[in-house]
Amino acid sequence: MEQFNGIRNIIFDLGGVLLGLDFEAPVRAFEQLGQGGHRLDYRQALADSVFLKFEVGEITPQQFRSRMREILDNPLVSDQQIDEAWCAMLLDIPEEKIALLKKLAGRFRLFLFSNTNAIHISHLRRQFMARHGFSFEELFEKVFYSHEIHDRKPLLSSFREVLGRAGVEAAETLFIDDFEQNTEAARKVGLRVFHLHPELDLAQFFNGFSE
Repeated sequence: MEQFNGIRNIIFDLGGVLLGLDFEAPVRAFEQLGQGGHRLDYRQALADSVFLKFEVGEITPQQFRSRMREILDNPLVSDQQIDEAWCAMLLDIPEEKIALLKKLAGRFRLFLFSNTNAIHISHLRRQFMARHGFSFEELFEKVFYSHEIHDRKPLLSSFREVLGRAGVEAAETLFIDDFEQNTEAARKVGLRVFHLHPELDLAQFFNGFSE
């Protein structure tokens, strides 16, 4: 792991790296809420500008829910039903990854940078606290959520924003993400990167990293 010599900071992605995701779960959940009588085309739905706007904090959770009622063609769906369907994609953060983060915190400054939204993060915070008894954000020095910094990966501006807010040098910082377009963008701003493929194990990577 000589290519990672000099690393002092690590920026983790959330979904797909630490948090398990099931992208089909919200499709099934929203189908149960729709009145159109046809399968929700998730790819077409995701093309709706509401998702991008929500991810960068341009609209409120209530505005997001209102648009989802329009997409579902069902004005009677409650806020709770929409939130539960939308959060169905969020699985859990395995205990071994929590233990790994705690171990790494003794050697590196840890940060988080996620493309996410207010409803997902609110859900994650509640679930994590209920299960583990402490705040998820305590695992990191600082967290950066796209809807709070009003910028998102893979835009180069988002990485520059995170580096500036974290107060770290790109050359001393490792960025880990499961999307290659994000790691390639991060590389362009000088970050050291690791593209976590689905078949790769994060703990095994860090075993080699620490040697």
